[in-house]
Amino acid sequence: MKGIISAVVIASVFIGGALILTRNNGASDTAVELEVVNNVNVVDGVQIVEVTARGGYQPRVSVAKAGIPTVIRFNTKGTFDCSLSVRIPSMNISTFLPQTGSTDIDVGSGQAGTLQGSCGMGMYPFSVEFQ
Repeated sequence: MKGIISAVVIASVFIGGALILTRNNGASDTAVELEVVNNVNVVDGVQIVEVTARGGYQPRVSVAKAGIPTVIRFNTKGTFDCSLSVRIPSMNISTFLPQTGSTDIDVGSGQAGTLQGSCGMGMYPFSVEFQ
């Protein structure tokens, strides 16, 4: 029994160390969130925020214009993790995405501020900052 416990502890240390070393290649969360991404377009008067859902949401932070009808378009391609379950608590939105495809979620005309969401488990956050 002691051998099994020792093996689990040692494996946990190695895995945890590997995760720390590979996380964001040493970049801080702030640096990742401040990265400028061109994932917002206006088509026929509707603002479309493109987000990829696979192992989290990319980009994690999007910047959009306030006061314009807005859709968040979630794109999936072979996604099998919890990012298939999208929650936006402030709008009472909870939906499942297909493993491959795109799903539009209408979030209305956002007022200035931040709209926050996550996967169903709360592990992968994303936000849209309306300015």
